[in-house]
Amino acid sequence: MLDINNVRAGYGAINVLWDVTLNVASGEVTTIVGPNGAGKTTLLRAIMGLVPIEHGQIVFEGAALAGVPTWDMAQRGIAMVPEGRMIFRDMSIEENLMLGAFAKTRRAGAARQLEEVYALFPLLKERRALPAGTLSGGQAQMLALGRGLMSTPQLMLIDEPSLGLAPVMVQEVFAILERLKAAGRTIVLVEQNTHMALRLADQVYLMQGGKVTFAARAKEVDVEALHDMYFAR
Repeated sequence: MLDINNVRAGYGAINVLWDVTLNVASGEVTTIVGPNGAGKTTLLRAIMGLVPIEHGQIVFEGAALAGVPTWDMAQRGIAMVPEGRMIFRDMSIEENLMLGAFAKTRRAGAARQLEEVYALFPLLKERRALPAGTLSGGQAQMLALGRGLMSTPQLMLIDEPSLGLAPVMVQEVFAILERLKAAGRTIVLVEQNTHMALRLADQVYLMQGGKVTFAARAKEVDVEALHDMYFAR
């Protein structure tokens, strides 16, 4: 579904990604792990057109994404759930969700999709008229995931969903991700909780210093050996 070939990208004169190559298969969870500063978030931003590609190619469903503006990605079938959630705190929960269906091609089915999101996150339905700023960190992460689902994406990019959450909320968020996987969603997951991420993943990539240094099917990965590479032990 998504093919990333020899991509270099960064911020101005600072290059972050160095010839990154990876593939995302339809209906699978592809997990990208690695230390802070490895380039994981930059890679997701490059897919979304937020960071310009200096070299290489990103192809989604057979079409190159080079030059496609970020605001057109939802219509292409790609949604990103950013690190830190980035909800609009002064807007209501439902207004935040409806923003996810802003793309013209998604508006007609917004009401139906909203009910599906509420079925997945009943707490959001109960509080739909309240400001999003009243939510806890874990609840805000549910809102961010729900907003991403509102565009009925073919591909979801999810960046550090467990960041800053209490352990009980981490378990709840990953239970939701497992439900999305069971429903056949294609997900690229950036996550530092390697144990939880590997349990969910079909394919695993390790990034270090802006490069992919290891790739394997999740069922073949030894967690301790991965940690040895992760921490350069």
